[in-house]
Amino acid sequence: MNQIKYAGKHLLTYSVARHSHPNWELIYCTSGSGHMDFDELSLTYQTGDILVIPPLVPHINHSAEGFTNIHLNVVDLAVPFQQPTLVRNDGNEFLLNAFAGAFYHFSTGGRQSAVLNAYGNLIASYLMELRETQTYSKVVEDISNKIINTYPDGDFELDAYLRELPFSYDYVRKLFKKEIGVTPHQFLSDMRLQVAAQYLSHSEQGGPNVTEIAHMCGYREPLYFSRMFKKKYGVAPSAYAVTLGASEAPKDSDSMKIML
Repeated sequence: MNQIKYAGKHLLTYSVARHSHPNWELIYCTSGSGHMDFDELSLTYQTGDILVIPPLVPHINHSAEGFTNIHLNVVDLAVPFQQPTLVRNDGNEFLLNAFAGAFYHFSTGGRQSAVLNAYGNLIASYLMELRETQTYSKVVEDISNKIINTYPDGDFELDAYLRELPFSYDYVRKLFKKEIGVTPHQFLSDMRLQVAAQYLSHSEQGGPNVTEIAHMCGYREPLYFSRMFKKKYGVAPSAYAVTLGASEAPKDSDSMKIML
């Protein structure tokens, strides 16, 4: 349990193609920030955050400013997470030191050592402790649940909904960004585009066309949807499935990469 099978680093990196691992992946962001996109979820991370990714979950990592990290593959991680989870660091760098120590011992040949196993147990314990102390305010939970349940509705007016709340509009926006990492509008946009990407990944198998997908994800105007999609993913919706197929070619995603 909590056995570290691999430890690696990404130097300054801007994107990592869609991939998955047979074991748990733990990623400590040592600098920068970015987005980790999954089939039905997008997590925004920054320096000091830890991403916990269950086995066999495809994901894409991308950043406008670039990021560096330490990443671990762990067998039988003793955590109750059922889906990709972002754990905010407590600021004391205990976890950073644990990740760095695990990387050092793995890189210097101690792949089966008791010390490396101890780091795996220590990191799992820290993750549980940090996760248990993280709670979201009720208003932030209400907003996120509203967006998740309403994003397909093209008539949903997020601004109007936020202004109906018994709080200052600016206060709500700032609180949501502080707790979630993005504004409510970005959260809604990420939700819609992530679901659209999932539909598009199956479009070559006889699924809905781009216009239909735009409407299914809450976009009234397909042209606007196409602009937003290309801004996030770097390709037009019509080309996404082709690009995705190319990005899924076997790659050594655990090796150190510099993609400039």
